[in-house]
Amino acid sequence: MFQLKYSHLSMTLVSGLLAFYSNSVSAAEAKESAQEPLELRQQIERLQQDYQSQIDALKKRLDEGHSSSVTNSSQQSSSLRIGLSGLFAAGGSSVDNATLANLQAGGHDPKQNGFTLQNVELSIAGTVDNYLDAQANLIYLMNPKGETIMELEEAFFTTRNLPGGLQIKGGQYYTEFGRQNKQHPHTWGFVDQPVILSRFFGGDGLRSQGARVSWLMPTDTYSELTLGMQNPKGETVTSFLNAAGEDIGGYTLTDRSARNSSDLLYSARWLSGIDLSDNLSMNVGISGLWGPNASGLTTNTEILGADLYLKWQSAYSQKGYPFVAWHSEFLQRRYEAGDVAREVLKDQGYFTQVLWGFKPGWVAGLRWEDAKADGNTSTDTLRDNRQRLSPNLTWYTSEYSKVRLQYNRDWAEHLPNKTADSVWLQVEFSLGSHMAHTF
Repeated sequence: MFQLKYSHLSMTLVSGLLAFYSNSVSAAEAKESAQEPLELRQQIERLQQDYQSQIDALKKRLDEGHSSSVTNSSQQSSSLRIGLSGLFAAGGSSVDNATLANLQAGGHDPKQNGFTLQNVELSIAGTVDNYLDAQANLIYLMNPKGETIMELEEAFFTTRNLPGGLQIKGGQYYTEFGRQNKQHPHTWGFVDQPVILSRFFGGDGLRSQGARVSWLMPTDTYSELTLGMQNPKGETVTSFLNAAGEDIGGYTLTDRSARNSSDLLYSARWLSGIDLSDNLSMNVGISGLWGPNASGLTTNTEILGADLYLKWQSAYSQKGYPFVAWHSEFLQRRYEAGDVAREVLKDQGYFTQVLWGFKPGWVAGLRWEDAKADGNTSTDTLRDNRQRLSPNLTWYTSEYSKVRLQYNRDWAEHLPNKTADSVWLQVEFSLGSHMAHTF
């Protein structure tokens, strides 16, 4: 476009200049025969120089505009980051595949004896312009039937350089509740998703379409407040308007839709970070969710949570090792069920895990989990009393790959023998750029 405008404008100016010059020359020739021919030629030369200067200045402005457009496009291309990661697991359990599918309720958990393609994720992120950053995550996995599933996991924008420590996020994204929910599977410290998160947030974690605003408070230590609202409907918002036909606590869910703003899913989170010493850091968070559920026309769900993260790193570390990281989360759900005989279902649970990086590339982990609910839930695979102990060992062969061995010991009321033992070997690879991850 710049080149076309420049060519047209240049031709117009040059044509005008030639016409003017021709007229000036004709007049000069007429006068030259009479008087002062040298003075006229000097005037014509000065006019030529003036017009040429104007043409050169205009050309420079056009070239600068075109160069700026090309530079901006080049900068966006150079900021684009594309990454591909793959997670694969192999192993087996003391229970059959049907029982294992209920035991491993996470969408990316290994659910069958043998091999599992847990997750292949394509991530694209970059700077849009001076005002926005954007990211999208496409995932592929295979279910136990061998069917390939593709999902748009996330696609969102975040604002840049807003005043007052504010940031706006919008699109399809993981709800910022607790620490673990918004983390992608390849960043987990264990092979599978914590039991309590699978129960409250579903197999794929809590995510939906919406917008949120965060405020980085002007305090001496890190303190951030986040408020958001999202659509409450779909399989990725399990405790709210989940897919019709599903069951929670013996209640079959209906096809209820959000009717107004009061039927949206609202979230709030406060996160604080502080350095306890030169080698020890701590994050503390409190989260809340409020929204409608599909067990009735006027029923609602409330979920509250608290999380703690501590990390120690040696002052004489080598590539970040040795370190010890302790992460714990506690969640509680109040679920109103049924319109006629209103019942309040109460569930709660927690997980606590420790990761010890004892030498470069080697991390040992240990996780303990507990989930329970009120009432007689012994036959309900998503509400019975459960505990799980999971030790593991991870070898990070490089920045782009890892091998993890994990053992699970489950105690669950719905199991025929009340216990189950499982062993999983996980392999991960990464290609391209790494997306930013939570500290």
